[in-house]
Amino acid sequence: LKAHFADKKLVVFVGRLTMHKGPDYFIRAAELVLKKRKDVLFIIAGAGELEYQMVRLAANLGLGEHVLFAGFLRDQALSDLYKSAALYVMSSVHDPFGITALEALQHGTPALVSKQTGASEALANVLKVDFWDTRQMAATILATLDYDALGATLAREGRKEVQKFTWENAAAQILGIYGQLIPAAAHI
Repeated sequence: LKAHFADKKLVVFVGRLTMHKGPDYFIRAAELVLKKRKDVLFIIAGAGELEYQMVRLAANLGLGEHVLFAGFLRDQALSDLYKSAALYVMSSVHDPFGITALEALQHGTPALVSKQTGASEALANVLKVDFWDTRQMAATILATLDYDALGATLAREGRKEVQKFTWENAAAQILGIYGQLIPAAAHI
């Protein structure tokens, strides 16, 4: 994938194409980025009820050659996409967590997430913007693309941070909560 688009910086969106995932905000930020840099390719990996509308939006904004709709990807194709990306963007209007942010970080891809997601609360080593602020989203994308050290630091620290998200750690936290609640309940 990287070899095929060697002259492009890849910025990726991975998720269902539904209202709460905010693919339209991603495309609107892409429009603003492309006014400053033409060497960026925005890839949307996912399918959903808004797919046709998102293709039309990109076409209406004149972004046809700069936005690639890859469809639903999984396994090696998804892994290759993350590894090739300069930045992963989660532009969700609402998302209880956002596993794709963890997937991106596991692959060493810096991430920009919406402040309206659980990932924003749980992760420290990601960039954060409001989903609706496409100007700030675009500026943050540009900063990451313009300053290699920023992307490298986010990738390195994000990869370290994501290692704490294991089923074992989650189970230990839940057992700790039960351990605190059960003795307290005995006194009621």
